[in-house]
Amino acid sequence: MRSWLFTLVCIAVGAITYAVMRGVHSEYLFVAGYVVLEFVVLATAWNILGGYCGYVNFGSAAFFALGAYTTIFFHKAYPLPIPLLIALSAVVSGIAGLGMGYLTLRLRGAFFSIATLALAVVLQTLVVNWDYVGGSRGAYVIRPQALSAFGLTIPYVEYLFLLMLALVVIAITTARLIERSRLGFGFATIRDDELAAEASGVPTLRLKLIATTLSGALMGMAGAPFPYYIGYLQPASAFGLEYAVNSIAMPMIGGTGSWIGPLVGALLLGTIQQVATVTISSAVNLLIVGLLLVAFVIIAPNGLVGFVTQRLRAREP
Repeated sequence: MRSWLFTLVCIAVGAITYAVMRGVHSEYLFVAGYVVLEFVVLATAWNILGGYCGYVNFGSAAFFALGAYTTIFFHKAYPLPIPLLIALSAVVSGIAGLGMGYLTLRLRGAFFSIATLALAVVLQTLVVNWDYVGGSRGAYVIRPQALSAFGLTIPYVEYLFLLMLALVVIAITTARLIERSRLGFGFATIRDDELAAEASGVPTLRLKLIATTLSGALMGMAGAPFPYYIGYLQPASAFGLEYAVNSIAMPMIGGTGSWIGPLVGALLLGTIQQVATVTISSAVNLLIVGLLLVAFVIIAPNGLVGFVTQRLRAREP
């Protein structure tokens, strides 16, 4: 399927999803749907570096929080439209991803993962001590109840949902485009055997820097609308453990070998977590992640998509 046709299909699916949810007349569906879509973007962004290149990033929460605090920074100075804040967050987080890659990508394996975790700790420490963005006290963002444009009025939570839906289309389209391009093939050589790729003349460092930049930018975009969604942003919520854990677990559960794996994993795990939040408690969300990870490592180590693909191939004559 051509890229433009794939994008149109994604937009059509998104429009149908929005129409169905609005027909149900339940505001909570948009509240919960926003969170699920947010994790779709995070999982897809993590997969660009962790799945395509094989570099496990434990600092997802840092880039997500960087996008959120970029919004707070500009909101304090002069309130800007959220789409513009998303673009600014992509630039800031992309630059941070480039810097992180330049400093850490000479490390490999567990050493790289520990370095990315250290980045999140350092950034959280800076935010906690930066009074302009709220520091340890946090910062309030007052949002309107509804948005009026072009003669239409929609609840603000629906507007945020539509923004995140657009980000999902951008993230999935980007991931699929990378997967089917020379850039994606270069990422695959790094994942399979980086030393052999270097010996063959593949510019591995340049490709890894591109991966960290793209991954960081998409994570920052996911975090940009978060202050408007939550209303009160503090370091504990922006740097929440669930963002770091889910962004890794969702691609692993869905499958890291393709763009569709993180999408499937995020929709499955995100929906289960939202149902558990309503019926049991949000405290069990990380327990659910742990149990599903253990189950999939044992039953389907290549993820749900890989498991289904293997089953279909086994049935072929």
